[in-house]
Amino acid sequence: MDRALSAVPAATLFQQALGAAFYTLPEAVRRLHAVRGTAHYAGIASIERGRNPLARLCARIAGLPKAMREAPTTVEFIADAKREIWRRDFGGTRMHTRLAFKRGLLRERLGPLQFRYHLHPGSDALWWQVAGVRVFGLLPLPAGWFDGVRCRERERDGRYEFLVEARLPLVGLVARYEGWLAPA
Repeated sequence: MDRALSAVPAATLFQQALGAAFYTLPEAVRRLHAVRGTAHYAGIASIERGRNPLARLCARIAGLPKAMREAPTTVEFIADAKREIWRRDFGGTRMHTRLAFKRGLLRERLGPLQFRYHLHPGSDALWWQVAGVRVFGLLPLPAGWFDGVRCRERERDGRYEFLVEARLPLVGLVARYEGWLAPA
């Protein structure tokens, strides 16, 4: 019996975070978040950056990609039951994040920032809602500052599609990127 249990693969981060609701997600979203080991995806993305000097500074601190249209995009996912690493390449601009699931929240490390998210699954999309942000994992920032940060994942025409938008009070648009990915 123990040997049979050990043969069952551990749940991925998103399976842990969503439980049974994971299986209600659109197929392309479910497939991407079921990755164990390493997987490569490729697609196209467009990135818009805010023009406000503070917006540019915030984007630089977070390591967000520069503005570009219809850029070839690749993502390497390295995943196990405890963490995921996403290595993105937007037209030659690289962006790396690390994700973990702790205390009921998905955590994403992006440069010196650690975002904590509530995930809201539905049959048509998965929404990420910021629950908190910390600098260097220690200094909490007011969560209300990040009400303008939204992330949506969905399936369209059989492909995984993403939208990430970050707007901050008094700063306006920091960055918005959207596009699609398919297994490479």
